[in-house]
Amino acid sequence: MSAAEASDGAGVSVDLLTETYRAHYGTLLRLAALLLDDPHSCEDVVQEAFVRVHVARHRLREPDKTLAYLRQTVVNLSRSTLRRRLMALRLMPRPAADEPAAEEGAHSVLERDALVRVLRELPRRQREVIVLRYYADLTEVQVADLLGLSVGSVKAYGSRGLEALRARMETS
Repeated sequence: MSAAEASDGAGVSVDLLTETYRAHYGTLLRLAALLLDDPHSCEDVVQEAFVRVHVARHRLREPDKTLAYLRQTVVNLSRSTLRRRLMALRLMPRPAADEPAAEEGAHSVLERDALVRVLRELPRRQREVIVLRYYADLTEVQVADLLGLSVGSVKAYGSRGLEALRARMETS
């Protein structure tokens, strides 16, 4: 059947389009593969190109250019696919520069658990002073007022407590 017969005056026939698609599927797939990086996306693009040309076949005036229409549609759909991917990457939330990686987070949890265990082993006053000074971020004067101690005692308990924490953390 000639291209003129296949068009029957109203664009490209379904038979001609299907025949062209089947005959050139491999080359269309390779074309998409050169433009994209994912085999599944390549197949999707080629199949979508067939569907789109099929839907618009009544507008195609030159049946002998059916393959060219398919090729151009593959190129256009490949470009669209890449644009969507780039936009998705641009819109994807990025971790803040000061946020630790997931591995660091797991390591931090382990260190925190070890610190809490060692902290619980300290004498009560040392533990209270360290928690209020470094966790609650109170000044020595505020800690002294809160615990009913002198500032000198807060300094002494804090110093001994930190030294005990360091020593115990190094051995655990």
